[in-house]
Amino acid sequence: MTDLFSKFDPLIQQRETLLATGVTDPYNLVMEKVISPTVAICNGRETILLGTYNYMGMTFDEDVIAAGKDALDKFGSGTTGSRVLNGTYQGHKECEEALKEFYAMDHAMVFSTGYQANLGIISTIAGKGDYVILDIDSHASIYDGCAMGNAEIVAFRHNDVEALEKRLKRLPPEAGKLVVLEGVYSMLGDVAPLKEMIRVSKENGAMVLVDEAHSMGFIGENGRGVAEAQGVIDDVDFIIGTFSKSVGTVGGFCVSNHPKFEILRLVCRPYVFTASLPPSVVATAATSIRKLMHGSNKRAHLWENSKVLHKGLRDLGFTLGTDEPQSAIIAVIMPDLEQGAMMWEALLEEGLYVNLARPPATPANMTLLRCSLCAEHTIEQVGEILCRFERAGKRIGIIG
Repeated sequence: MTDLFSKFDPLIQQRETLLATGVTDPYNLVMEKVISPTVAICNGRETILLGTYNYMGMTFDEDVIAAGKDALDKFGSGTTGSRVLNGTYQGHKECEEALKEFYAMDHAMVFSTGYQANLGIISTIAGKGDYVILDIDSHASIYDGCAMGNAEIVAFRHNDVEALEKRLKRLPPEAGKLVVLEGVYSMLGDVAPLKEMIRVSKENGAMVLVDEAHSMGFIGENGRGVAEAQGVIDDVDFIIGTFSKSVGTVGGFCVSNHPKFEILRLVCRPYVFTASLPPSVVATAATSIRKLMHGSNKRAHLWENSKVLHKGLRDLGFTLGTDEPQSAIIAVIMPDLEQGAMMWEALLEEGLYVNLARPPATPANMTLLRCSLCAEHTIEQVGEILCRFERAGKRIGIIG
């Protein structure tokens, strides 16, 4: 009998080799207690959190927590059903109304996760015989949405407008075409040239979907993302986002002005055939979204944190994923996986948590320490983060 797990043998061997060096397993961290959006107890030690994607720090907002508790008391712990059956409560509609107001769009559809939002929307609107043209560094949920819909996948070089245009011009003019882009790419924290890419897409008869998971709440005058910041949000057909980043809870969504959008509620399998979010979750999400509409001061502080941390790490001698800060994500490039894991552990011992990212999730076979800042980090905490990076980097030999 063929062992169906044999395909994973190289990864198993890589993991065993890494752990044999004595390094702590970087993918099995337990937070024993979370004190705030920026501090937790990890392995018995008070630790600054720099790898949570809690960009706007909404997880401990008093109004958000109160809304969740109230919904839990009034509606119970879960819906036990799909949105198209018994799983649509008042809170789900209120959450979708909050999204429509936030984006100033006609339609909003809430999914149980951000992954399901990409999986559902892409697989439903781009099927057999259609083409999905995507950035080669696109998130796994985007690729999985393409595979589930059985569309033809056409990838182009990362953030390359000319490459996108060449791919589009090679496709049959009459074919259905969906260009999928991300506002901020989660590994390096770099921003897409959406203005140029959307222009090229429209000129070649393609619809456009933009995943703003890592920019919602933070980038743009109203926090609507990179499309807003670059002045092209009205040219985007679909915006995908998640509640698990700036909103501070869990869930996903799609907003759109397309006049036929509502039919997706009956034909989108990851929406129809899964349980809806618990009432307490949609209540926290709706409250958080409405507060993010007035988050300009928090956005300004988060930008300041990003600039200070980026410059500080660069001045210490670390190699970063972008020349200038472009988002709340700052990627510190490591020489290889073993040294990256050692640096990750050294930082944890210093009381600082970051993400260790490795291939195949990372571009160009890189190993990264991915830092995601929060609007609730004080400037003093950012200074302490830099001190801990310096001590750990010198101890491991990453910097001199």
